[in-house]
Amino acid sequence: MPESSAAALSYEVFVSEPIPTTGTLPTGARQQWSPISTTLVSGATDAVLVDPPFTIDQTRRVGDWVERSGKRLRHIYITHGHGDHWFGASLLAERFPGVTVHATEGTVRLMRDSATGRRKAFWDDLFPGRLPDIRVPAQMFPAEGLTLEGHPLHAIEVGHSDCDDSTVLHVPALDLVVAGDVAYNNVHQYLADGGLDGGIDAWLLAIDTVRGLRPAAVVAGHKDVTRTDTPRILDETAEYLRAARRVLAEKPTARTFFDEMTHRYPDRLNPGTVWLNAQRLA
Repeated sequence: MPESSAAALSYEVFVSEPIPTTGTLPTGARQQWSPISTTLVSGATDAVLVDPPFTIDQTRRVGDWVERSGKRLRHIYITHGHGDHWFGASLLAERFPGVTVHATEGTVRLMRDSATGRRKAFWDDLFPGRLPDIRVPAQMFPAEGLTLEGHPLHAIEVGHSDCDDSTVLHVPALDLVVAGDVAYNNVHQYLADGGLDGGIDAWLLAIDTVRGLRPAAVVAGHKDVTRTDTPRILDETAEYLRAARRVLAEKPTARTFFDEMTHRYPDRLNPGTVWLNAQRLA
């Protein structure tokens, strides 16, 4: 049989470091936003970027990183509608002419919801003056999928994770899943969107869907930069969800929930997310 003409693929992850918000923790410390993972999947000459960050400064740094790669950016893919994984997309589309931005129908719907009203006010209140003009540049992900230098890239819809209509990007040539917020890697998980309304059970099913792809590497949407992309993070993410469900079953106060989860997971990054959860769930 003739050899495939498709070039080998590789991937790299850029982790935007935690940044302060306008909020404070019950301990009095300044609230932080979690580190954000952006993934570049590359062939010999071309590349696809997954989940750009959200502030102007973060997006500029990611753009510089893409330029240093020497690859031609063909596509940007957005795994889910939370603004911290896509607000910078329009800036990158301007910086790299010809790039197309893709997301599934459910993600585009939540992106539009995030660009106005209560959801937009949430971001503006936490990061005044630090966000770009919020536009929704995404096209619907093509039914036939995308290819990168002959290799297929699949958008897999998994349902609810830390928001509705979540997806992951599967790159079979690398046995890679870029998981968005379906997986977290040693970072406290955001539970406030649906955590008390079946959201945790649905998220566990989403993790099972990713397990079924049998990935060798899983990139979490929020990642401790010192850790590898081991698929073990799927189990860690699921265990955290079960622990949170047990704590919530006791109907704790907000402060009790915060104290309990940070006590159980003292090494996970960004207790600020736990406080966001506590204020919404407890």
